[in-house]
Amino acid sequence: MDNSFVETLVGGIVIAITAAFLAYGYSVSDLGDVSGIEVTAEFDRVDGLATGSDVRMSGIKIGTVTAQSLNTSNYFAVVTLNLTDEVQLPTDSSAKITSEGLLGGNYVSITPGGSEEMLASGDEIQFTQGSIDLIGLVGQAVFSAQGGSE
Repeated sequence: MDNSFVETLVGGIVIAITAAFLAYGYSVSDLGDVSGIEVTAEFDRVDGLATGSDVRMSGIKIGTVTAQSLNTSNYFAVVTLNLTDEVQLPTDSSAKITSEGLLGGNYVSITPGGSEEMLASGDEIQFTQGSIDLIGLVGQAVFSAQGGSE
């Protein structure tokens, strides 16, 4: 009887510690929806960008990628961004897809413009730069180096 009480007590402690870790992880992960404005941006390629990816300005998270679709008229990727309303973005701001590193995921980096008018919900970011194909660049560098030595 003593043995089962100790096992039950240890099991309860393990469950309590697991719950504490999950609560801590949820609080630091910023998984909640960002309330604010919703804007779109069209990119020529969005390789590695996923729904739920960060939108950052100066390295600080200001939003989340909420949807991706294909514009069938020009075959560009339309990305919907949910941005916090604490940051007002000028209408001539630019967006580019950037990598966190060689093995990191991609995120959208916003560079503010200088316009006096601000983006509102439903607007589109006009100036965009899609993701860069790192494997293609490495392949070009390798093959151009081999071709140049002959």
